[in-house]
Amino acid sequence: MQPKTESLSIKNWADDDKPREKLLQKGRAILSDSELIAILIGSGNRSESAVQLSQRILASVNHNLNDLGRLSVSQLMKFKGIGDAKAVTIAAALEIGRRRRGEELKKLEKINSSQDAFELLYPQIGELEHEEFWIVYLNNSNKVMHKSQLSKGGITGTLVDVRLVLKQALELGAVALILAHNHPSGTLKPSSADKQLTQKLKIAAEALDIKVLDHLILAQDNYLSFADAGIL
Repeated sequence: MQPKTESLSIKNWADDDKPREKLLQKGRAILSDSELIAILIGSGNRSESAVQLSQRILASVNHNLNDLGRLSVSQLMKFKGIGDAKAVTIAAALEIGRRRRGEELKKLEKINSSQDAFELLYPQIGELEHEEFWIVYLNNSNKVMHKSQLSKGGITGTLVDVRLVLKQALELGAVALILAHNHPSGTLKPSSADKQLTQKLKIAAEALDIKVLDHLILAQDNYLSFADAGIL
């Protein structure tokens, strides 16, 4: 008697239900997220097909692929039917997607809005579980000259050296800055320390005729702009 796990493997499904064949015949855009993940894992468990298992995994993160990308291999392995090989495959596929987004955003040369700044910085700090502080250095046309991590810390915060920020700005010949850091907790509310640091950098930069255009707080796939909120 054939084990039930075999019958739930993609190769044993009806042709109309096979996501691999569906992709080949109709194109990848037509597949649902769960069908794409099912292709990665190949089979489900004794009680679920690969698509059903994928649907359950997606439901655990409210069908948000960004949140799925933040799950560790060990977290993925908690789902029945997901061993280390399948968990690694899912993690690798989502990391490729994240890097692809980063490659596409390298073409972004000019910052015209807070959304542009968010898109530029999201690949670096949008999905981190620890806090980092980044600076984007701009010329007088708001074109990106350089972006760099200034500090890295735990969830409780980071240390920022104002002198290092301005030293690099002068070396680059930058005339404007965008500050950014992430909140791994998911909250977009700026702390009093966030506000104090922003004002400290703004005042110090103005003495050198350098403008602080914005300070972004990134929390998962959303952000707060100090400039847009009128608190810069």
